Amino acid sequence: MLRRFLDGLYLTAGWIAALSILFICVIVTAQVSLNILARIGGPDLSFTIPSYADFAGFALATASFMALSYTLRLGGHIRVNLLIQRLSQGPRWLLELTTLALGAAMSGYATYFAGSLLWESWHYGDMSTGIVAIPLWIPQLSMVGGLGLLTVALVDTFVEALIARKPILADEGSE
Repeated sequence: MLRRFLDGLYLTAGWIAALSILFICVIVTAQVSLNILARIGGPDLSFTIPSYADFAGFALATASFMALSYTLRLGGHIRVNLLIQRLSQGPRWLLELTTLALGAAMSGYATYFAGSLLWESWHYGDMSTGIVAIPLWIPQLSMVGGLGLLTVALVDTFVEALIARKPILADEGSE
């Protein structure tokens, strides 16, 4: 039951990342289309989507951070297999446990400080500087959420590797 819940959480984060990329494509395409319209129709047809670059940047941050846990669980993060593929299963497993533990510690640390930044932005009422002022804590939510979910995924994968007593992320190094 917990496995299904966590996998659903990772998949949801992946979908949020994908929808954020789609949003970037739509908003940038819309602004480029408006720019073309202004070139063709002249100044009377000159329109701008207010703060479109800010919104695209916020969506890029959301996509980047929300994709972390999903990509980890899929085994899609870039790894250097040069050393790993030469190790037998025992040392490979120990190396994987070590990297997962270090990754969870660093991700937890980053989550804590990103959460502190979010709280500061909320407490002081920090706003974005664009035409449409957005409270900065709103886009920072995806950063904290994505980092927190990455921490959960790293701990989850660590526990899974401990239970399996073998590496679960390392591949056979076919590349």
